[in-house]
Amino acid sequence: MKYFTYILKSVNHDQYHIGQTNNMENRILRHNNGYEKYTSKYKPWKVALIIEKNSRSKAIILERKLKNLGSKRLKEFIEKYS
Repeated sequence: MKYFTYILKSVNHDQYHIGQTNNMENRILRHNNGYEKYTSKYKPWKVALIIEKNSRSKAIILERKLKNLGSKRLKEFIEKYS
């Protein structure tokens, strides 16, 4: 099964959200429909970057690494891998 580590960018705010899932379409819908408490106040969201991984553990490792980047380095990462 494929897993994805994703970075979302708020359309109206200077906010990013990083997560992982095995169903990107459903996950984005959940964020944009307000089902996720943390991200509901910054909706709507657009996809900034999606990275496919072969296992959930690899997706989680990348998610944690990205969450530890500062805002400037995260933006640089998105630009480099988009």
